[in-house]
Amino acid sequence: MCGIVGSVGREGAVDHILRGLRRLEYRGYDSAGLAVLSLGVVEVRRTVGKLVNLEQSVRKEDLPGGIGVGHTRWATHGKPTRANAHPHPGRKGELFLVHNGIVENYRELKEALTRRGHEFQSETDSEVLAHLIEEEVTDALRGGLCRALRQVRGAFAVLVLHRRFPDRLVGARKDSPLVVGVANDATYVASDIPALLEFTRDVVFLDDGEAIELRCDGITVCDFDGNLHEKTAERIEWDLLMAEKGGYKHFMLKEIHEQPGAVSDALLGRLPQSPEDDLLTEIVLDQLTEIDRVVILACGTSYHAGLIGKAWIEKLAKIPVEVAIASEFRHQEPLVGPRSPVVAISQSGETLDTLAAARLAKGRGAPLLSICNVMGSSLARDSGSVLYTRAGPEIGVASTKAFTTQLLALRLLAIRLGLLRKTLSPDQGRDLLEALRPLRSQMEAVLRLEETIKEVASRYYRAPDVLFLGRGVNYPIALEGALKLKEISYIHAEGYPAGEMKHGPIALIDEDVPIVVVAPQGGPYEKVLGNMEEARARGGRVIAVCTEGDDRVPELAHDILAVPSCEPDLSPFLTVLPLQLLAYYTALRRGCDIDQPRNLAKSVTVE
Repeated sequence: MCGIVGSVGREGAVDHILRGLRRLEYRGYDSAGLAVLSLGVVEVRRTVGKLVNLEQSVRKEDLPGGIGVGHTRWATHGKPTRANAHPHPGRKGELFLVHNGIVENYRELKEALTRRGHEFQSETDSEVLAHLIEEEVTDALRGGLCRALRQVRGAFAVLVLHRRFPDRLVGARKDSPLVVGVANDATYVASDIPALLEFTRDVVFLDDGEAIELRCDGITVCDFDGNLHEKTAERIEWDLLMAEKGGYKHFMLKEIHEQPGAVSDALLGRLPQSPEDDLLTEIVLDQLTEIDRVVILACGTSYHAGLIGKAWIEKLAKIPVEVAIASEFRHQEPLVGPRSPVVAISQSGETLDTLAAARLAKGRGAPLLSICNVMGSSLARDSGSVLYTRAGPEIGVASTKAFTTQLLALRLLAIRLGLLRKTLSPDQGRDLLEALRPLRSQMEAVLRLEETIKEVASRYYRAPDVLFLGRGVNYPIALEGALKLKEISYIHAEGYPAGEMKHGPIALIDEDVPIVVVAPQGGPYEKVLGNMEEARARGGRVIAVCTEGDDRVPELAHDILAVPSCEPDLSPFLTVLPLQLLAYYTALRRGCDIDQPRNLAKSVTVE
């Protein structure tokens, strides 16, 4: 989720790059840099922190030239430091590269380059790419890029500036976006449309496996084998604000739709490429094979993810798990120590209650692992091991893609613990990891329910109260669905274990209180059907999230939102999506401020 900008023109590259990066700052903001070919020399400037730091550094200088590349970084490999910021030089200092994505085989590439005498200055996979491409460039820049990328596994968007080719840039993409802007006497390239619209509205979208050469007078596109492709520019009519949101009305809706890609990104480099691969070695927990229990600390949406993680860890690793609300844990006398590792979950890594609770547990000798989205955050720095969710920046206050990537991290952790404790064999571990591969396409299928969900919201948006029911791993999804509705539509909503209906909440049901029931097949499915019958018998209007092809739920529900069939343990990845969209379209009908709901902040850093 970093931002890339490149400019090929007569003059003004620095200004074009900075203005483009400003439009992409929402994509990454722990460091920024640029490289511009100025008077025959490649000038590189890199700073840590917000883009303004780079702007202040560069504005003091006169750097003429029309060709350059720029980058705003969201760290995935290496902490936010100047050395890890982009652009990265090759071995000879002739080539400079900016890169989005993750190179899955960067370690083996780095080892091979090191044997050939290369030395590296950063912790990033991106610098490895720079060295590899520079080594392959002999007579043609685009040809060298393609030869190098045929050796790379993973997702990437790359843009390359080379001192010996002063009239062009080259770039390529695979599973990470790159968009080209075409003007009369210049060409531009960026990772997203907003960076281009100040300069041109005529854009070319690169497809996966395509490389591009940009010159002032036009572009050349080919595949990695050098076969030329014809591309046609499209006219973009969005305004700049809409473009930043990818054409969506709100950041929350954009981020809901980003979830299949975010989950896929979070899996990169974490799935076995061959039967001989070690599994999930990123999770450093080898010292924790002799443990009594696991304690999960979190707040809000992250707490709901933790409840699902508890079920997975207990099932796969056969060890008790306690899930504690961090704001309560920190004011108690918790019984933790060396044999009770703590897993702290926070999107920002700066949530005050979670930080304080984690530090309390660590002070009592508990090993600390964090699940976090922000590299270099306070929680990440405090932790002995970190499992990054790689969701990229989340702008909407109501968390969506942070939740599903936290679920993925917890699933990976559960598998890793099972392998370490030998409650899972290596073959079972590989099977469980392989079961995660279809998630992207399954989640994309759920999002195609959007128009149906919009219609359902139009029928219930005036409801004063809504109940959400679920069982097993979908009880926390009921909690999360209720929280989303409360956060952005201001409707009172409550989530309950469906079996608790008869212990009080059933008294609330009448024809004015919709009941959202999360009822995928598998697990306690039959019991949930009984709860739906109880609700209908008391006049309740039932909205059911069920499995495609289910012929029993439609007999009991007034509205059906059917998700693809999947392994029951993985159903939360799918069942949460309709509830996010239901909350969104309900809030939209009610005229609420969806991205910035009243009284809420994105990161709770105060008590």
